[in-house]
Amino acid sequence: MSSEAAPERRFISGNEAVAWGVRLCRPQVIAAYPITPQTTAVEKLAEFIEKHELECEYVNVESEHSAMAAVMGAAMLGCRTFTASSSQGLLYMCEMLHYVSGSRFPIVMMNANRTVAAPWNIYGDHRDSMAMRDAGWIQLYVENVQEALDMMIQAYKMAEHPQVQTPVMVCLDGFVLTHTYEVISIPTQQEVDGWLPPYSPSENVLDLNAPKSLCISVSPEWQTEFRFQQQEAMEAAKAIIPIVDTEFAACFGRGHGGLIEEYRCDDAEYVLVAMGSVVGTSRLVVDQLRDEGLKVGLVKVRFFRPFPKQEFAALAARVKGVGVIDREVSFGYEGALYTEVKAALVSGAGNPVTINFVAGLSGRDITKENIATMYRKVIASAGGETEPEMQFAGLRWEPW
Repeated sequence: MSSEAAPERRFISGNEAVAWGVRLCRPQVIAAYPITPQTTAVEKLAEFIEKHELECEYVNVESEHSAMAAVMGAAMLGCRTFTASSSQGLLYMCEMLHYVSGSRFPIVMMNANRTVAAPWNIYGDHRDSMAMRDAGWIQLYVENVQEALDMMIQAYKMAEHPQVQTPVMVCLDGFVLTHTYEVISIPTQQEVDGWLPPYSPSENVLDLNAPKSLCISVSPEWQTEFRFQQQEAMEAAKAIIPIVDTEFAACFGRGHGGLIEEYRCDDAEYVLVAMGSVVGTSRLVVDQLRDEGLKVGLVKVRFFRPFPKQEFAALAARVKGVGVIDREVSFGYEGALYTEVKAALVSGAGNPVTINFVAGLSGRDITKENIATMYRKVIASAGGETEPEMQFAGLRWEPW
């Protein structure tokens, strides 16, 4: 890699920020297949490699399934790896996602969140990654371009931690983040090298001097024990994630918190829960409603897996009403984030009313007016008015 330090400030897109974050982590093998809106991220990485600004093997593959298979093979040899996908491509990777997590390879990937067909659409919602929520990957959702870059760097530290050894999927809302430009701070290569050491596994790696089998088959007598270890690793990640962020903040001067981030929740009686780019808009609405005297707050879910159950159980005793914004639907029931939040709230000491707002599907705008209406509906429901538990925000034949 070039010894030239990365500039301190750049005006770049979310996809380019991902590429910069990956470059700074010095992966040894990248394999990816282009798909909108992910493509420019891996194109930028290919450009870094072509210019010898990143010393890395870029493997051209014929599909997303092959991309994940290729980086898994490289991970077996002890390489730090990266790939990226979106939408139908992520679904095509599904088989290999399970192979990677079950074999405990700390691969990092970026998913550009985009809806899945049919109807066909290239714009963003969370249906693709939510469909993979049981694939055994750590899943995190970023709010802005700076967090996208920072979490690519943190993702390797989390994935490669000896107590975790679990792959990480960093999710960016398609177009709203992948193609939005922001002025962000980029660490120097020297800073990242000092914080993130080279990946050098000693056990889960092929070695001619110590032959072993990886990605094995097991009988029913042992399958449960392997799944238990995966669950234990996810539980360990709950404690390690905030530690990694604290260490990152100490080194780079900014952090992003633990599994969740609360905004103006100290005395809040009514909160909305959200993930991804809609959090930024929601902050503005919270400030607006606070000026009107309403005690509202916002909970940003940063990690969907491992899920912040304890944090929501604690929240249950503090608030009267909770609304959850879902950018996907588990058809026949409700939004997946809502299901998880509601279950965690029930495990707590309080009994807040809950409403599920399905919004932003296939890239439809979630406006400030939509969000303000959500807050008012939660407040009304907590006050005794009847509201449907699940609502499609902005549905064309509804008043709002």
